[in-house]
Amino acid sequence: MGLRTPQQYIDSLKDGRTVYYRGERVPDVTTHPVIKKAVRHACLDFEMAENPEYRDLAVVTGEDGQPYSRYYKIPASTDDLLQRSRLIETATALGKTLVVLVKEIGTDALFALHRVARQVDQKYETDYHRRVEAFYRHCRDNDLAVSVAQTDVKGDRGLGPRDQPHPDYYTRIVERRPDGIVVRGAKIHTSCTTNVNELIVLPTRAMAEADADYAVSFAIPVDTPGLKLIASPYGGSPKNEFDAPLSAERKMMETITIFDDVFVPWERVFLAGEYDFAGPLALGFVEYHRFTAVSYKLPLVDALVGSALLMADLNGIARAAHVRDKLIRLISYAETLRALTEMAALRGRGDDPGIFAPDPLTTNMAKYHFAHGYHEALQHVQDIAGGMLVTGPGAEDFANPETGDLLRKYLGGRAGVDGEVRTRAMNMVSDLTTGDFGGYHAVLAIHAEGSLEAEKLMISRAYDGRRALEYAKKLAGIA
Repeated sequence: MGLRTPQQYIDSLKDGRTVYYRGERVPDVTTHPVIKKAVRHACLDFEMAENPEYRDLAVVTGEDGQPYSRYYKIPASTDDLLQRSRLIETATALGKTLVVLVKEIGTDALFALHRVARQVDQKYETDYHRRVEAFYRHCRDNDLAVSVAQTDVKGDRGLGPRDQPHPDYYTRIVERRPDGIVVRGAKIHTSCTTNVNELIVLPTRAMAEADADYAVSFAIPVDTPGLKLIASPYGGSPKNEFDAPLSAERKMMETITIFDDVFVPWERVFLAGEYDFAGPLALGFVEYHRFTAVSYKLPLVDALVGSALLMADLNGIARAAHVRDKLIRLISYAETLRALTEMAALRGRGDDPGIFAPDPLTTNMAKYHFAHGYHEALQHVQDIAGGMLVTGPGAEDFANPETGDLLRKYLGGRAGVDGEVRTRAMNMVSDLTTGDFGGYHAVLAIHAEGSLEAEKLMISRAYDGRRALEYAKKLAGIA
């Protein structure tokens, strides 16, 4: 098929997939009052490919001369990683700080599968790499939207898969057939699943030999029988552009993804019991996906800095010493994230034939820096903005001739700034930092793409302290 238009993407979602929203089956995700916002938001990826301003960034040409989405470009160099990061950043900026993610996360998984499948084949004489390559070409050549289900519901977090009080708290193989496998279980925090074409399933952790049935990876179309998507209603309340200028018409859907005895043909199976590769596959995906994460956080931290600068100006406090101090902290926070993101690409490595990966140490440092400092950054922005973030009037009050002019007069800021302008700015900052959209960003800062503790663990694993240790011994005069 090649590159798709936004309308072709929308039409591809009308396939009878099983989606529930607030207890009701959704007959068509493209017309549902909430989910259709996520569909329109995802159209950004397809619109950028058609827009002359972004086409060179969004599209690459294959060896056969055919164009395809840059998201599907398997990284072979630092420049490939930098261009991928720039594309993710640009798309998220156009999405008003909300990442698109219908191609980013799926290709993160495909890159990891390429690397790990070859290793599994070498040890077990399996056929996984050929299957991964065939599925990759299917997605790339048809310009498909792909999501990833990795996080199991887990049950008792202190127990491994085989020791759970319920055997299906981790997704597992329940039957092996000559033509494929049957899987059962549930994944959670599955982004964009309602409005993609394919779903890749990955293990969430390392497995022991007794966990072999849980060491499973595969890909299925979203309309596969037995796949049930229960969409989260969070952030789904009606909004208008005045009160919520960022999120009124933008949405990302999250689902609890249930595999109710789903059949997967062998050609779509990429791991089936090779328990010793469950951990490497999970971590291999994380290496790419956290690089994607810090790339799409860049417009968000830029928005925080810009919001603080805007409100300091409108409130007439830009010259106050404490405000300048907060602005410096915000700028340092944002630009450190940008520098670490770029350095993760510059330090990248190509330890697998034809595939380049970002540096895991720097990537996790970037993600930890962002997550650890995010709530402090919110505090600075909200402090500078003021309490009207949650106490201001609505659009109807400005439209009312009895109150509109009074609000424009009394809610003004520095000279030349009337109350409606200041309220519009406040509403943008409020949408960004409070309410359900701000809360969504704040929770994702802590938990998306791995928790703070997971990032700290990866920093510890990735750092090679031998050089520093030997230097310290030399300084101390220890042989």
